[in-house]
Amino acid sequence: MDQPITGFHLDEEGHWVARLACGHHQHVRHDPPWQLRPWVTTHAGRDAALGRTLACRKCDQGAPRDSPAR
Repeated sequence: MDQPITGFHLDEEGHWVARLACGHHQHVRHDPPWQLRPWVTTHAGRDAALGRTLACRKCDQGAPRDSPAR
C-alpha cells in the first residue's frame, strides 16, 4: 500500500529512515548500485521528498504502527 512520507530521522547506525503517514518507518538508503536514492543525502532532497509515496509492506502485512522516532 502506498503511503506518503511525512518526515525523516536517522537510525542508530546513521541511516535515513522515512516516517510514513500510516505510522510505519522505512529505511531510504542511497546504496549504489543496489539502491539509487541520492536525494536522501541532502536536506533539500529529503524536504523535496515529503509527500512522495513509498510502498509500505508493513501496511500490506497488517503490522502495528512503529514506535515514535527518538
